[in-house]
Amino acid sequence: MAKRHRTPKHHPTAAKRAWPLFRSLAGYRPEYLTGDLVAGLTLAAIAIPEQMATAGLGHFPAQAGLIVLVAAAFAFAIFGGSRFLSCGADSTITPIFAGGLAAGAASLPPNYFVLATALALMVGGMLIAAGIFRLGWIADLLSVPVTTGFLAGIAAHIAISQLPGVLGVKVPDGEMLPRLAALVGELGNTNPYTLAIGAGVLAIILVSEWIDSRIPGALIGLAGATVAVVAFGLEPRGVVTLGDVAGSRPSLALPSVSLAQLGGLVPLALIITVTVMVQTAATTRSFPSDPDEPPDVDRDFIGVGAGSLLTGLLGAFPVNASPPRTAIVAESGGRSQAAALVAAAITVALLVAGAALLQHVPKAALGGVLLFVAVRIFRTRQMISVMRQSPVEFVLIVATALTIVVLPIEQGVGIGIALSLLHGIWTTTQARVVEFERVPGTSIWWPKGPMKGESEPGVVVAALQAPLSFLNAYRFRADVRDLLRAHRQPVRLLVLEATGVVEIDYTAAQVLISLINECHAQDIVFAIARLESVRAQEALTRFRIHDVLHPDRIFRSVEQAIHTLGPRAKSGKPRTKS
Repeated sequence: MAKRHRTPKHHPTAAKRAWPLFRSLAGYRPEYLTGDLVAGLTLAAIAIPEQMATAGLGHFPAQAGLIVLVAAAFAFAIFGGSRFLSCGADSTITPIFAGGLAAGAASLPPNYFVLATALALMVGGMLIAAGIFRLGWIADLLSVPVTTGFLAGIAAHIAISQLPGVLGVKVPDGEMLPRLAALVGELGNTNPYTLAIGAGVLAIILVSEWIDSRIPGALIGLAGATVAVVAFGLEPRGVVTLGDVAGSRPSLALPSVSLAQLGGLVPLALIITVTVMVQTAATTRSFPSDPDEPPDVDRDFIGVGAGSLLTGLLGAFPVNASPPRTAIVAESGGRSQAAALVAAAITVALLVAGAALLQHVPKAALGGVLLFVAVRIFRTRQMISVMRQSPVEFVLIVATALTIVVLPIEQGVGIGIALSLLHGIWTTTQARVVEFERVPGTSIWWPKGPMKGESEPGVVVAALQAPLSFLNAYRFRADVRDLLRAHRQPVRLLVLEATGVVEIDYTAAQVLISLINECHAQDIVFAIARLESVRAQEALTRFRIHDVLHPDRIFRSVEQAIHTLGPRAKSGKPRTKS
């Protein structure tokens, strides 16, 4: 695998300010051109078959995928920030919008393509807004297990939608499970020629990927399948091809949709936008333009959003960042978005000569390409790793995948996002108060463990290693009460070790005030140590916690609090072993 180039250090912040557009070309040097040409040729060879196949997955003609690749590449090169990110038609979001727009209908609604175009414009606008208002944190709302389950469900949708074309049987209607059952019933009618083409293309891609991901296995397989169709006259034997593909000259236009239709698209647009944000952020962070600079995720949201806006104006569908294609650019020696522009130029040439080159491409071969995509996004190793290390989170993978397969896909994705948020909330609610003790011979206070530590008579040091919020405030107070009651000696000082308390909300502040008052009523001095978070410090003043806890009860270390306020500071009693 080629060694990835390190971006020179003269590109960072100053160049970013000087280049509001075409940021990835800032500081471009002539010697970068060779690497960008090679990366662009490699990207085109791999992306063109995948884009054609993905367009079919969204019920668009094959050439629409090529138009999307060109438009997204130009838009991202102008408005995006990443030097490597590849933007275009994507098999993750295509089943979502295809399923969402056709939900409840036995076939595609008459205005399907108009709605898809309007959806692209809405998603593009939302992504640009997310970038302008720096909402990159939203991309962190989906946990890895939920994302893994989400991709597994999408892989199932892709496989079930493409198997009829690969098998050469009738395409069943309905939701995923009824379609799968109907497909099983059609296995006896399999066309051996289409099966050989689809399985052969899949095998070629898998072997190419195993040898080197830069080998254009999809292009090799597609070319071989097309040659076989022509050489052996397979079309009369039931092998369906793309047929007449006119060279396309798209024009800019707004879709004709009503306000009511736009309103109905909002939930689907939000789901797709969040999905694109998650994948774009992951791609940008995995392939940083400069190792010494933090990736500008928000700028890349704007670039991908501009791509969706342009494809929507051209009558196509939403786009997304592609991790595999981005990896190809980075690993093939690409230095900037010039590589994507080279791939776009090659694609334009193919569009101009579309009819001659594409009319004999078998649809089963495109199905084989998409089956490979399904295999690639079904992360078996990650599932096994989660199952071994965190069985509870493995349940999240299974639940997310099942909801996407069993329910209409846009509902399944929405539930998957909700499951991720609920898991995060549940994790926060499970934060418990732990007791600290001194590491022998030091001034360090550490959670109690198997190693014996030191304690101070009449002193309890407790910690909550999580933000203090409405989610855990009442549990926090109950745990502190239990800890005080369980202490064998009368407690005279309670120190809250607050390193982990990065935030305090209104509800938690009221609970904390009541707990401090309870301690005072029992003649227990309450102190806070190591409250390092600036936001939490500000909360003490904002919520008037200082009215019951004077600033002289806040310390920079547990040891300082004990020496200042503890019983030993007055009595001189020695410390004890626990």
